[in-house]
Amino acid sequence: MLAIEYDPIRTANIALLKYSDGEKRYIIAPHQLAVGSTLMSGEKAEPEVGNALPLSKIPLGMLVHNIELLPGKGGQMVRAAGAGAVLMSRDEGLAQLKLPSGEIRKVLERCYATIGEVGNQDHEKIVIGKAGRSRHMGRKPLTRAVAKNPVDHPMGGGEGKTSGGGHPVTPWGVITRGFKTRKKYKHSNRLIVLRRDGKPLKKR
Repeated sequence: MLAIEYDPIRTANIALLKYSDGEKRYIIAPHQLAVGSTLMSGEKAEPEVGNALPLSKIPLGMLVHNIELLPGKGGQMVRAAGAGAVLMSRDEGLAQLKLPSGEIRKVLERCYATIGEVGNQDHEKIVIGKAGRSRHMGRKPLTRAVAKNPVDHPMGGGEGKTSGGGHPVTPWGVITRGFKTRKKYKHSNRLIVLRRDGKPLKKR
């Protein structure tokens, strides 16, 4: 590994790797990974921090991140700063993971994951400090709905003193809070053992 760098697009830092053939690429920087470390990816790699292995080759109880959902598609889960999932068990070609949200779900054993948890754990303690820094991060200002005119938003009007007593909605009237956006029946439902709210998922 050549360097650990800041990425303005994500919460985690990124690590610059140089392959044996001279090619350079970035990965999400794991916690406690030092510059000069040697990393490996593959079924024969050692289960050490920063190495990528199939879930079938990772010892139970280890923390992992950057987890694939489909073999070869690339990491999709557990990529935020300080995040890590626990490999709980394996059975019938499926590995059971406990995600940072508390959700327990199954993933194919052939999917790859990186050992360890994501670095930059102090990200949540950062104070933005000024509006300009948010702009540098690509975040534009947001006008509150109740501060708009009634013609611009269903919750507008009232001289900024009230939201009309209605349920919070989008500019098009779609409920924004307490409204479940996930489809009731999805193929992935059968892979979710326990939801993040602690309730079992109702299966069709």
